[in-house]
Amino acid sequence: MAQFADLRHFIDTQDFTKEELLDLLELIRLMKEADKQGVTPKLLQDTSLAMIFEEPSTRTRISFEVAMTKLGGHALYLKPGEIHLGARESIDDTARVISRMVDVIMARTLKHETLLKLAEAASVPVINGLTDYNHPTQVVCDVFTMMEHMPAGRRLEDLHVTFIGDATNVLNSLMFICTQMGMHFTHAAPQKYQPPPAWQEIAAANCAQSGGSLTVTTDVQDAVRTADFIYTDLWWWVGQEEQIPERRAAFMPGYQVNMDLLKKAPQHCKFMHCLPASRGVEVTDEVMDSPRSIIYDQAENRLHVEKGILVWLVYPRLKRPSPALRAYHAGRIQAFVEGLGN
Repeated sequence: MAQFADLRHFIDTQDFTKEELLDLLELIRLMKEADKQGVTPKLLQDTSLAMIFEEPSTRTRISFEVAMTKLGGHALYLKPGEIHLGARESIDDTARVISRMVDVIMARTLKHETLLKLAEAASVPVINGLTDYNHPTQVVCDVFTMMEHMPAGRRLEDLHVTFIGDATNVLNSLMFICTQMGMHFTHAAPQKYQPPPAWQEIAAANCAQSGGSLTVTTDVQDAVRTADFIYTDLWWWVGQEEQIPERRAAFMPGYQVNMDLLKKAPQHCKFMHCLPASRGVEVTDEVMDSPRSIIYDQAENRLHVEKGILVWLVYPRLKRPSPALRAYHAGRIQAFVEGLGN
């Protein structure tokens, strides 16, 4: 199993091999199994995670903070106005200072460039909690969830995943990881909202190496005919509010995931969404709340994924002092404190 004693960040799944990602997925499975039995190992005892949020989040905030607690560590929630990230202090200086006080940094930034600058200057691992470009922790969770729900006897390489909707940061990351793993990935969207050529080139290169396939189409009904999993996301993101009428007109009703569309997929096909969702927009309540929906399993798995990523990156870098060394320093300090004022 890959262990990164040297500094390595979690910025993009493209930075890792398929074998490394499979190792990570197996670690996540072991962490979840231990958690379900109430015996999560305290592998990150006395470590600290700095969580930098330029925008709020439900799943990312809770999953990372609870993950650190379960692992025996501590998480700090840092939001705009509480630290000088690029305001009154350079991003480089912020990263260097924080690195001296914590063991790992997770950042959710509006711009991918901000995250890259943090990682370049940091001396501890930096984890991408979402940027305008990608969302790698989410899609590791997605593949892990697919592994739990894939039809009996199937392998990852057999799976067909169809993403319906805008070329979001989630689409980017999901397309990359699925093609890395040798899966068959389809994106259905109006041509204007399909992934740019640069993204498709990366995915095509992945397919050439992994044996997977990539299809980009406007034909949503054909796109779901062999799907094992149908995935959708919001049709607009932060900063695109003025485009809402245009985007709604482009996607509605043909690209909405509703029961009529779901029935065109194989009966075993499951529905996925990274959440939050606009119910009644990109997906109907009937689909979200149906037995074929696995969105809440998917959401819970963010917790287990964050535990796995944190352990994967941080645990091999930790010092492991002997009991004798611990006792030596505890005795020295205790003796000094007790002698004060005498």
